[in-house]
Amino acid sequence: MIGAGPAGLMAAEELARAGLSVRVFEAKPSVGRKFMMAGKSGLNLTKDEDPDQFLQAFGAAQGWLAPMLAEFGPAEVQGWARDLGQTLFTGSTGRVFPTAMKASPLLRAWLVRLADMGVTVETRWRWAGWQGEGLSFETPDGVRSVAADATVLALGGASWSRLGSDGAWAAFLADKGVALAPFAPANAALRVNWSPHMAGHFGTPLKGVAFRAGGIVSRGEAVLSNRGLEGGGIYALTPALRDGAALVLDLLPDRGEADIAARLARRRGKASQSNHLRKALRLPAVKSALLQEFGRPLPRDSGALAGLIKALPLRYAGLAPLDDAISTAGGVTLNALTPELMLNALPWVFCAGEMLDWEAPTGGYLLTACLATGRWAGRAAARHAGC
Repeated sequence: MIGAGPAGLMAAEELARAGLSVRVFEAKPSVGRKFMMAGKSGLNLTKDEDPDQFLQAFGAAQGWLAPMLAEFGPAEVQGWARDLGQTLFTGSTGRVFPTAMKASPLLRAWLVRLADMGVTVETRWRWAGWQGEGLSFETPDGVRSVAADATVLALGGASWSRLGSDGAWAAFLADKGVALAPFAPANAALRVNWSPHMAGHFGTPLKGVAFRAGGIVSRGEAVLSNRGLEGGGIYALTPALRDGAALVLDLLPDRGEADIAARLARRRGKASQSNHLRKALRLPAVKSALLQEFGRPLPRDSGALAGLIKALPLRYAGLAPLDDAISTAGGVTLNALTPELMLNALPWVFCAGEMLDWEAPTGGYLLTACLATGRWAGRAAARHAGC
């Protein structure tokens, strides 16, 4: 088992449950580093919603992920976490969190369970491909070769390389004839070249809006920063923005255009246009600033201005760099795998987690699918080993 993130640890658990001797190899000094980082702002384990709706979040990958998520979806993830002693709560949007709001208690309990099952974890063992029939590792004690009856790779994508997901494994698989899709940022911040007057709004959350790009509509929030826009509302649009789709912002998605126009048409007297917008529409300062940033000169006609408020074009300068993205698209393609997630080119090697070519928005989808694919690959590897 190579890679000690959620997918890798779940695969290790399934292999151990089948009675196999399991060794987990991790390049970093400790396990689950990206998992721990994600938990710093509140570990979003999964999302409690209708299974069909949950599945739709995976876009083009939902067909092949469907059986894995059917066996280990939101309900099963919650049961698994509770079995590890975690109490959970569900937020107003359906997102599920541990009451502790951290990853560390869950990870500690999980590692204790794995140790009790006989799983051995080797840290600072960096996979270096194959040496003959064996797996080659760079370790503190030099290069080591390990023979295995079955191997599960759960090596992550190509973002947050400081935490271990650097995508270096792609070269080893490509040399073995494994088909790979190029890595691309997913759940990435958007770069915007702001004018100087926007600096006063950096760090301000943008709430109660709707973003549209390439047919995708997102009602999530975003935060303005000196680099651009980041947050769930933007991350959900990454597939369209990656292709250069136009981005449009509805500043008042809960109001119709006619209602907005009627409010704007009211006599404003000596009030400035900005004050009139604030009073007539209760438009927060950050929304007024965005309207000025991307809509100047603002139309004098109330109908035209209402149309701009409902569909404000946002000019952007691309996505944040790949390594800064929360997750990545690309990796091992579906046609390189059997339905069991075994590599066609390497019949004894299985893959799981973010190294597979799929993507999903934040909100519990990413972690659930990593756990589900790790479980699926671990069970398949156990069957391959004769258990």
